[in-house]
Amino acid sequence: MTAPPDGGERAYSLSTKQGWTTFVTAPDRPRPEALDRAGLAALSATARADYDEQRTVWHANLGPIRTPQMRAVHDDLDDIVEANRQDGDKVKGAAVIDAFPGLGKSTVAQTFARGFHQRQLARYGPTTTGGHERVPVAHVCLTSSTTKRTFNTMLCRFFHLPGSERGNAEHLGHKAADAVLACDTRLIVIDDVHFLDPRRADGRDVANHFKYLANTFPVTFLYVGVGIIRRGLLAEGLGPSEEELAQNGRRWTTLSVDPFEIETEPGRRTWRRLLLAIEKNLILAEGHPGMVADELSDYLFARSTGHFASLMTLIARGCRRAVRTGQERLTPALLDQVRNDAAEAARQELHAAFTHRRLTSRPASTPRAEPALPAAG
Repeated sequence: MTAPPDGGERAYSLSTKQGWTTFVTAPDRPRPEALDRAGLAALSATARADYDEQRTVWHANLGPIRTPQMRAVHDDLDDIVEANRQDGDKVKGAAVIDAFPGLGKSTVAQTFARGFHQRQLARYGPTTTGGHERVPVAHVCLTSSTTKRTFNTMLCRFFHLPGSERGNAEHLGHKAADAVLACDTRLIVIDDVHFLDPRRADGRDVANHFKYLANTFPVTFLYVGVGIIRRGLLAEGLGPSEEELAQNGRRWTTLSVDPFEIETEPGRRTWRRLLLAIEKNLILAEGHPGMVADELSDYLFARSTGHFASLMTLIARGCRRAVRTGQERLTPALLDQVRNDAAEAARQELHAAFTHRRLTSRPASTPRAEPALPAAG
């Protein structure tokens, strides 16, 4: 039960080929052994510290869980990407995941891209017909200062091309295009697209550059961001009378990720299945069936407002506090001591609704063997 020398975290950047490859090929994280109170007491001080560290890293990396929201977007993405088998002289349509913060849109995109990457390598092998390394997916994240040149630099840096920082935008763009063609790249994920402001000259320049890339690169682009439509990126900064001239709006298919809801019986049942999936993966000495899915159902919805990221943050921090304090279980009293994100703003109103039974997160009836949501492959 010795902890890895680096603590067990996997440090990599998805915006480099090496980091992305690590993400795609990394084996499943080993699950810590489940110990009861007697098992904990039998550990030496060093072994206990190692065990607690393993559990902390484990709880911080729960998932991804194949939620209905993820499954729906993955199905749409599969249709879009696999239908984009046109020859190189034709422009391929792009996909956009546009959703509010905290709903797991980046996880949805990355999980799809990882599965696509794995399937491409399994079907066609690790080497292209030209003898180059096959890189089915490229991934970059934009910043608030992204320009056409810096974006092309990001692509060159992803492929680890020499001279990625030298040359003008056109020169770097040609280098990136050569790498995409040589490596048989079929999908490019561009995250944090909301950093682009089409009202600014550089934002419009990059938005127009996306059209150029779609014409030049024989790949599907998957854009991920917050409020992409509202910010006018599909209209490319054109005025209301000119929006029909915007090509991005015609070429980009917009997908969304919804929060969990408990207004309907199917919604409450899905919420419960999510909590069951989380519950079975918690490694706490006092953990027990129903600790999360039954005893904390309303509480966790009030604290997260149905936002996946808020829920998982609260769970990870709560488990850490449960381990650190020796309580070894999740309870409302313990979780009340845990600070969470912006979801806290609606906590009191939801808590009151649950207390006065105006709202419930629990299904009217539950099968004896309710299945948990599966893990995402």
